[in-house]
Amino acid sequence: MPSRRTRENLLTYMVVGPFAIVLAFPFYWMLWTALKTEGDLYNTKNNPFGFTQGSPTLANVRFLFEQTDYLRWLGNTALVGATVVIFTLLVSLPAGYALARLSGRWGQSLGVGIFLVYLVPPTLLFLPLSRLIAELGLQDSLWSLILVYPSFTIPFATWLLMGFFKSIPRELEDAALVDGASRVRSLLHVVFPISLPGILTVVIFSFSLCANEFVYALAFITNSSSKTISTGIYTELIRGDVFFWGALMAATLIPSIPLALLYNTFLDRFIAGFTGGAFR
Repeated sequence: MPSRRTRENLLTYMVVGPFAIVLAFPFYWMLWTALKTEGDLYNTKNNPFGFTQGSPTLANVRFLFEQTDYLRWLGNTALVGATVVIFTLLVSLPAGYALARLSGRWGQSLGVGIFLVYLVPPTLLFLPLSRLIAELGLQDSLWSLILVYPSFTIPFATWLLMGFFKSIPRELEDAALVDGASRVRSLLHVVFPISLPGILTVVIFSFSLCANEFVYALAFITNSSSKTISTGIYTELIRGDVFFWGALMAATLIPSIPLALLYNTFLDRFIAGFTGGAFR
């Protein structure tokens, strides 16, 4: 008769297994479609889970890298995401700490107010922001996205970090201040190292928001070489009623792999960041 531990593990796998299969299936389908030839893909008599008529092939990947600006879109996405993350941390770290420590009971109300800004739909902000971008002459420039994206990353990051800073005991800072450290030094050497899960959550979440954002990227950037990956794939690989399915799946799969690995590597800290900041 199996032991209690074995039964618990079996029950866990029975619950988690179906979810894992459902979540992994899109990656499997993207990979299989990316490796198929057009003849194999569009022939309804072929087995969709097998390869025939010249498949598997890397022709779709070669098309993506040789006949489109895909590498440029990846570079633009990384540049915009990294710059926005830096701006977001520079603003949200001191703002979150100030709301958690220095504003007393008003901090919670201000934090909720800032978070409500994050909930404003982009479609409502689109018209005033498009006017601002036009006045500044930033059309077809990545600076238009770098200027706009912090409008939704900073409110969320400030709210999240505010809750995380509240979870850190004040006694730790008081001990550092008693030992002669300044408040800035206590922040750098005591508070921020403890807050690493929250900071890491902000970095990953802000970068993901920038990589997935579509409305502003589609409206402000029309030049192919300046597009990010979210709009470059949609506008360059769907031409009228022609869908380059193989290239579409390859273009979607390539950036999703490092993001999935990143989430998996820092999963524990990511969960700790959300649970530490969201419910306080």
